[in-house]
Amino acid sequence: MSKIGSGSSGEGDIITILLVDDIAEARENIKKMIAFEPDMRVIGSVGTGREGVTMARELKPNIIIMDINMPDMDGIQATTLITESVPTTAVIMMSVQNDPDYLRRAMLAGARNFLPKPVSMDELYNTIRTVHARNKPIAAQYTQLVNNSGGVAPAKTTTSIDDDNRAGHIIVVYSPQGGAGCTTVAANMASGLMKEGIRALLVDADLQFGDVGVFLNLQSQSTIVDLARSVNDLDTELFDNIVVTHDSGLKVLLGPSRPADAYVVQSEPSAVAQIIQKIANHYDFIVVDTGRHMDETLGSLFDIASKIVLVATPTLAAIKNLRFVLDEFDQLNYTTDKTMVVLNRVPVDRNLQKFTIPTEKIEKFLKRPVDVEIPSDEITALGAMSKGVLIVAQRDRNRSPVKELIQLSDLVYSRLMGGDEGGDKAKADKNKAEESSRRPFAGLFGKS
Repeated sequence: MSKIGSGSSGEGDIITILLVDDIAEARENIKKMIAFEPDMRVIGSVGTGREGVTMARELKPNIIIMDINMPDMDGIQATTLITESVPTTAVIMMSVQNDPDYLRRAMLAGARNFLPKPVSMDELYNTIRTVHARNKPIAAQYTQLVNNSGGVAPAKTTTSIDDDNRAGHIIVVYSPQGGAGCTTVAANMASGLMKEGIRALLVDADLQFGDVGVFLNLQSQSTIVDLARSVNDLDTELFDNIVVTHDSGLKVLLGPSRPADAYVVQSEPSAVAQIIQKIANHYDFIVVDTGRHMDETLGSLFDIASKIVLVATPTLAAIKNLRFVLDEFDQLNYTTDKTMVVLNRVPVDRNLQKFTIPTEKIEKFLKRPVDVEIPSDEITALGAMSKGVLIVAQRDRNRSPVKELIQLSDLVYSRLMGGDEGGDKAKADKNKAEESSRRPFAGLFGKS
């Protein structure tokens, strides 16, 4: 690693630049090109993503030219950390792979532009100047904000495990029925919970067939499998490197990319629950999407949950299975306020309604009320999924099913964050779960 001097975003009209690339020759070539321009200066040159993050925080350059493919931490991960911790710096991503997916991921991470390798001198110069000009007022605004607050920067948004004391409510979304729309409910609920000042995390804990990544059009080389391998040594840096950010701002911990990788996590049934408990204090809400198979991994999540959101469609088989689950919860001495019942894909067409069970009959059979009914709208759901966006992001918030999904998020929020008895009980359940060991779920649900 070499430093070529020092500089900051406020250093005259000189554009200060940090180079991050694991190939020394590539860094040297860019450095030589920039040397011809009197308004640009390379102030740092490093060979790894981790070093790039460290040097960015130390030097606070105007521009970082970042390679994507690096061995220890790729450019996407490094850019995510840099844009959150050094908001005055703008990142330009470079890669030999001129792939639209790389461009999308780079932009989602916070990069301001993307250049294919090799790059011409004119293209490099023009991109640096254009990005700097666009970022200059943003950096100035941030600097002014810091100065007005007595030199204290706004609260950082980088994922940390050690320095926060958030509510840490864990919401497990589960359905004993395949195709009930658990992922749709979980993802939109997590997004809906992100009110001002509220941090939410979505976890894909369907270890074999999780599709949160597909649903949100997210990809990552690292997943929950990497955390499970190091659960005893889980720290801030490791977690930061693995969590990805959706373009809505929602933080997401993706599940295994291949079903075969699930065994790594399942070999220690409590691993997922341990991971979530370790990072819980950094989030107000952690929404966990789960698979339908009841095993010890799922059981450990039920135990630590502040709320269990049970999702079902208004069909005979689905309601029968839901009743079974509620009976099992009774055996585990779960209180009724630990669970919520959501009816999803409720038909609005009268011709289809005759094939489903009316809500009042469902409530009578379950011996408890249905908390939220979400109307069926496959066109809206599929349209959102194809674009990698969330239903709750639709502009018309009074349109179904947007309205009902927001209603669900608001209901969960009020029960967990409000000053009512339900909120207090949820906190008590959370504390109790952290202090107690996991219950023997294998005896109730059978071995996985």
